[in-house]
Amino acid sequence: MILYSFRRCPYAIRARMALHASRMEYELREVDLKNKPAHMLAVSPKGSVPVLILEEGHVIDESYDIMKWTLRLHDPENWLGEEGAYLLQAASLVEENDIEFKQALDGYKYAACGEGRAHFRAQGETFLRKLDERLNETSHLLGNTLTIADAAIFPFIRQFAAVDASWFANAPYPALRLWLAGIVNSQCFEAVMQKHHLLKSHPES
Repeated sequence: MILYSFRRCPYAIRARMALHASRMEYELREVDLKNKPAHMLAVSPKGSVPVLILEEGHVIDESYDIMKWTLRLHDPENWLGEEGAYLLQAASLVEENDIEFKQALDGYKYAACGEGRAHFRAQGETFLRKLDERLNETSHLLGNTLTIADAAIFPFIRQFAAVDASWFANAPYPALRLWLAGIVNSQCFEAVMQKHHLLKSHPES
């Protein structure tokens, strides 16, 4: 299998975390987003990462679909739960993360300092509060073990926290900070954040 990826992209991070958790072997191709490989664009014209090309040529180019596909094949750490229970429980949280929170995150990242940034940060805090409340009850979002919900949402919270690290360090979300630090320091995250050389040539297959 081939995975076109970009190291810091939150969508690519969560796909790589699931592939790692499922013990799946693949060839990673680190992409220069300003000079995207012709082969990647040919198989996935939308031009964003991650893109997973299966051995038989089938393409999965949505990160959460990659997560679900690989974990359904092999889920040794039980990220999906018994009979997919965690997957069902994660659905609404991941949807909120991927739509409302991602919009707030983008605004927060790219707004000039001042009222604009404060506006988008306040929008994002609606989701932060929801997660922190959950994490006051259990160590992870759906219980006391890491599941697909944690891995799918974590990269976006990490990115939000990094916009203004000083603010986040003092924000009223201690449980969320503890959860974030735990995953940042995990073996899984360390493994998928190893640096790879950028793809210089544009292989056709």
